[in-house]
Amino acid sequence: MKSNPPGSSPEACKAAGQVPQQKTQATPVQALKQKVLVTGGGGYLGFSLGSSLAKSGLSVILLDLRRPRWEMSPGTEFIQADVRDEEALYRAFEGVDCVFHVASYGMSGAEKHMDHYSRTKAIADQLTLMANGTPLPGGGTLRTCVLRPPGIYGPEEQRHLPRVASHIKKRLFIFRFGDHRTRMNWVHVHNLVQAHVLAAEALTAAKGYVASGQAYYINDGDSVNLFEWMAPLFEKLGYSQPWIKVPTSWVYLAAAVMEYLHLALRPLCSIPPLLTRSEVRSVAVTHTFRIAKARAQLGYAPDKFSFADAVERYVQSTAGRRRGSAARTLLRLLLALLLLLGLLALALRFLGLEPSLL
Repeated sequence: MKSNPPGSSPEACKAAGQVPQQKTQATPVQALKQKVLVTGGGGYLGFSLGSSLAKSGLSVILLDLRRPRWEMSPGTEFIQADVRDEEALYRAFEGVDCVFHVASYGMSGAEKHMDHYSRTKAIADQLTLMANGTPLPGGGTLRTCVLRPPGIYGPEEQRHLPRVASHIKKRLFIFRFGDHRTRMNWVHVHNLVQAHVLAAEALTAAKGYVASGQAYYINDGDSVNLFEWMAPLFEKLGYSQPWIKVPTSWVYLAAAVMEYLHLALRPLCSIPPLLTRSEVRSVAVTHTFRIAKARAQLGYAPDKFSFADAVERYVQSTAGRRRGSAARTLLRLLLALLLLLGLLALALRFLGLEPSLL
């Protein structure tokens, strides 16, 4: 989840009208026809949110650079546009009652840098809160709030789980690092959709604008160790869990080198890094957040989900795909080991000591 970078990544919801309340699963709502827009609507979260809103009777616009890979629900419209195109946004926002801003730099297409995601999310977080209370040209007041989720998982998630699974199949994740006591949060996509809908409702007069100008941490309500949490993925894929313990400082150094190689070789070929520095920090440093405020003010009540269920769905969907050859897997493993040895040699030569993680 993206995993996501350490700490929390903001998801902003801006509302000028009323959006009916909805539980995790789509349920019938009053016949009031409203129009909502979801930026990043082609991505996993944006599409899941838009589909849930459409099923509850709302008119939904999905706005993204890329068209969704899934079939759109009736009542859903797709607009291909860049969130940096001000004129395109003004046209798309015309007549819209509520905007769910879940687009992010580095998630719709290839990244241009490894951690612009965190930086731009933090900027969006602050700008969204600053915009709260702004008078609207057509009358009324703009009400905004921010949701801050951790990494997202769930059925058909296409970014993080397939990437980790691919590394496991290539035997590139035979090592682990960090303290076993380190903890982090995750959120199931249905729980996060529920939180967005509740936040929109809490920005209306019917709820006393309780969420206006507020920020909420959203997760499943549990804290886990990453390697323990990922155990079902190794098990379902038929591979043993990581058994080599590597110092975190070595992994951090290796991630830095892989990032620079990724950028340097981009004009010639695309070699995605095994890990980024941001991901190493996320795994090695405890970062957990309380959801009591969201429970009390939004009525957020996360359902219980199992990561193993998401893994089972993934394994079933990929059962017919061919595995790479044993020779190719062995070659990749040897290259990874050679890279690690090279990084250790560089560290000893140029640093003279182990680099600190923090």
